[in-house]
Amino acid sequence: MLIFIMLASIALLLILIMKFKVHAFVALIIVSLLTAFATGMPIEKILPTLLNGFGGTLASVALLVGLGAMIGRLLEITGGAKVLADTLINKFGEQKAPFALGIASLMFGFPIFFDAGLVVMLPIIFSVAKQFGGSVIRYAFPAAGAFAVMHAFSVPHPGPVAAGDLLGANIGLLTIVGLCCAIPTWYFATYLFGLRLSKKYHLDLPKAFLNAMPINDTAVLNPPSFKKVITILLLPLLLIMLDTVLNTLAISKVIDGSQMWVESLRLLGKTPIALLITLIVAILLLKDQRSYEQIEKICDSSLGPICAIVLVTGAGGMFGGVLRASGIGDVLASMLSDTGMPVIVAAFIISTALRIAQGSATVALTTTAALISPLVSADPTLTQFDLCFIVIAIAAGSTAFSHVNDSGFWLVSRFLEMDTKTTLKTWTVQETLIGIIGFIIAFIGSLIL
Repeated sequence: MLIFIMLASIALLLILIMKFKVHAFVALIIVSLLTAFATGMPIEKILPTLLNGFGGTLASVALLVGLGAMIGRLLEITGGAKVLADTLINKFGEQKAPFALGIASLMFGFPIFFDAGLVVMLPIIFSVAKQFGGSVIRYAFPAAGAFAVMHAFSVPHPGPVAAGDLLGANIGLLTIVGLCCAIPTWYFATYLFGLRLSKKYHLDLPKAFLNAMPINDTAVLNPPSFKKVITILLLPLLLIMLDTVLNTLAISKVIDGSQMWVESLRLLGKTPIALLITLIVAILLLKDQRSYEQIEKICDSSLGPICAIVLVTGAGGMFGGVLRASGIGDVLASMLSDTGMPVIVAAFIISTALRIAQGSATVALTTTAALISPLVSADPTLTQFDLCFIVIAIAAGSTAFSHVNDSGFWLVSRFLEMDTKTTLKTWTVQETLIGIIGFIIAFIGSLIL
């Protein structure tokens, strides 16, 4: 009966989002409430369960997403993305321009979301394509694929953060594992595949770009230097690695983890603190490009667009809280254990199915993590590396099969002025390759580490 309720709740969630166009945030609240009633949860416990699931997820997600959005927006407005791309293109040359644009997008995609990053980079991509010639796909797909990979695999993006929190993964280790999986996935699934696609499909520069050069605030007269941009992008990674390395040394008894200096340095490497330090450093480094008053307005403007994403993520945690409290997750864990299917494989399959059905990668990530969290909790043999690779497998499934119910599909289609059929043959296939290759890397990693 509990499994039937779970399937009915997921079906209802998909119907509300896809057929009746109910916002995912509202749909998740409705389904969470109805699921609690259907499973016979005591009425006096329903609201506390909903609030605990929602608040617990937001406690870890909101800080990371908010700080990451501020850092990304500062780099965007001050022209940091253009500086990064131009420097890398000058270094790698014309033949490696797609590679340079992809690397720039990977780095810029660490703090900024897929859609925002793509919007900022597209004028740069189109300018490079106009300068060097050839199909726009040659330049656009490696860059767009880089943003897609980072959005799905990398902290501080909401999906992996929420999934990591629900499964109990160490966020610092997840950051490093996510990057180690993201880079080869990008290289094979988007860079090499993008070059191959460009030979098969010739795509001209969009007429909107040719008719009028896009005007945006990134065209500053005094952009930041490449050193400043690279410092801002690498600082959080170095701080997070500091925490992970010290933790490993403490576990290995190389150092005493209880000493004050070790605990203090590890605190600096905790992801929210690392991002806060990075934001402060970014403000200090970029003060020559903008006044402090303008920087405050930029930071404030960065929070509005992420509110919907944060709320949907929190609502996904609410749904997960109901599933755990009702016992549905335990029953599902028992069923999956009986089939002998590895957790990481089940996670990928469930996430892929949800992604195909409703389109949102964030919803697929958080819902899948909520469904399998009891199975993870019931297996004491899973290490922190295992948990991180399971999160990456879920992220890989949430990326695959981007099609007409995915906003990213239409973003790429409309900006590049591709018809739906061509977008399905190119972007959908590339996103599916990201999912498959990402899962393979995660699965191999889980066997080795």
